[in-house]
Amino acid sequence: MAEPTPRRNQPRLRPAPLLFEPAEAAADPEHFFDLESIDDPRALLDRATELTQAFRAATDRAVEFQAIAAAQLADPRRFDRLTPAAIAERAEWTEDYAKKMVEFGRDLMRGVETTGSADPV
Repeated sequence: MAEPTPRRNQPRLRPAPLLFEPAEAAADPEHFFDLESIDDPRALLDRATELTQAFRAATDRAVEFQAIAAAQLADPRRFDRLTPAAIAERAEWTEDYAKKMVEFGRDLMRGVETTGSADPV
């Protein structure tokens, strides 16, 4: 399970940078952020751990942005607001999950502290 994402009053930790790879390296299915070229198991563990933490942090942030977008799309003040069913279809979620994401997004926009993971379930 991902670690909780720090909120507005806490400094956000910077994970290891996700280096973008040249197209030819990314096309090679065996190539993954140059991990296959690291021979020292200690260095491999360190870099793989950095990448894992970076991906978790990126996932948490992306989920928060999904929730904010869902809340904005469901805002009753919008003339073009979407129903939870329409949001669920668009995001490939269940309707129940869409409702939870809308509520989570509203909490985030209000600045309410949420506990636990960035995932609203």
